[in-house]
Amino acid sequence: MTSLGDDMFVTHFNRQQVDVYDAATLSFQRCLVVLGLSWARGLAVCSKNKCLYVFDSDNDCVHRVDLGGNNAVKKWSVARRSGDVSVNGEHNLIVACCWANKLQEYTTHGSLVREICLQAGVTRPWHAIQLSTGDYVVSQCTSPGAVSVVGVDGQVVRTYEESQTSGVGEMKYPASLAVTKNDNVLVADTGNRILSINSSLGSIQEQLSVDGRIQGLCLDESRGRLYVG
Repeated sequence: MTSLGDDMFVTHFNRQQVDVYDAATLSFQRCLVVLGLSWARGLAVCSKNKCLYVFDSDNDCVHRVDLGGNNAVKKWSVARRSGDVSVNGEHNLIVACCWANKLQEYTTHGSLVREICLQAGVTRPWHAIQLSTGDYVVSQCTSPGAVSVVGVDGQVVRTYEESQTSGVGEMKYPASLAVTKNDNVLVADTGNRILSINSSLGSIQEQLSVDGRIQGLCLDESRGRLYVG
C-alpha cells in the first residue's frame, strides 16, 4: 500500500486492479484497472510525475499508472524475482532485486538509470529506500534477518541486526520499510511486529506488535499515521 495526498492505494492478490481509499476516512473511493497485472507485490507513488507504480512479481515488470486523469498504463521489465519498490528524491523508481542481489533505478518512463550491485554483507534485498544522505536502507528478507545501509557503490555502511540491549531479538524475514523525514526507519518484521531504528543512535526498538502477518507499511507523517497491511 501507499498514499498520495488524500488517496490511499491498496492492492489485493490476483486482482487486476488497485483500490483507492480516502486517506482520512478510510472509505472506498474507486478502483484503478491494471490489465495484465497478476501479483502486485509493491506499490509506490510519485507526486511530481503524478503516477502510481505497481510491481508485478509474477511477470517481473512494473506497471506505471498515470494519475493525471486518463489512468493510462505503461509497463517495463525488471530483474527476475524482485521485491518491493520506492521513489527517491530525484523522482526515480528504485527496485530491490532480491534474486539478483542488486538495486535498479529507473526514470518514470522506464529507462534504466543505474544498477547498484550489493557487496558482501547483503543478501536477498527486499525493499530499498534512498535516505537524505544518498545512501540506501535495505531490508534483507532472511531469517535471521537484518537491515543495512549501503552506499551508491553497494558497500555496506552499517547493519542493524539483533539488539542485545533492547531485547528485540532476531528479525524474521524483514520486508517492507518506511522512512521518516529524519531518516529513522520503520521495519515490518514479518513475524507480527514493527521495529523502529533510530538512525542517529543506531538503536532498535519494538514499536508495536499486531495479530497477523505484516505485509506492508505506509507512513503518512502529515497525518501522524502509520498504515499496516
